[in-house]
Amino acid sequence: MTMHSTRTMQTQPTSRATSPNGTQVKSFPAPPPLATPTDLRPGEVQAVVEAINPLIADAYALYVKTKNYHWHLAGSHFRDYHLLFDEQADAIFASIDPLAERVRRIGGTTIRSITHISQLQTIADDNEDLVTPEEMIQRLIQDNRHLAQQQRAAIEICDQNRDTPTGNILQEILDQTEKRTWFLFEISQGGEHVE
Repeated sequence: MTMHSTRTMQTQPTSRATSPNGTQVKSFPAPPPLATPTDLRPGEVQAVVEAINPLIADAYALYVKTKNYHWHLAGSHFRDYHLLFDEQADAIFASIDPLAERVRRIGGTTIRSITHISQLQTIADDNEDLVTPEEMIQRLIQDNRHLAQQQRAAIEICDQNRDTPTGNILQEILDQTEKRTWFLFEISQGGEHVE
């Protein structure tokens, strides 16, 4: 590596997540062997990376929460909810790889560990011993709505930073998030009909 490229790397902004114990996981700039060339400016890449990596962390958190509910479900609607939660968990998990690969494609780095996820996630974990099916559904509605809000904000950041392909991927993922919310909302209505 030449001195010029080293100097350039040092002057680029850095993106780090900080854990409670003070350790940091850097997401940008990527180490030279991982710094995929792009026509996006460093600041644009950093903005997108900082918008996308928390979405990936939240997807992992929501995936685990949905699987938790799938595994720990009890009650008269067991079979239907068990299958729905599994289907929704699979869809959430399927959204992670396209986003992570997109971050790498534009020259950033992405999630490295459970610790990194915990540093970035905005969706709370659920460690309660017992959650009723009705409460599971309400929590998943709330989390999916929160995720949709974060996805919309990230799409705007992508648009502002000339990264239409990442925004397009997010549009499709947002549609799936809204579909999960819709299904959960309809289930939450029970046998009641809204006039």
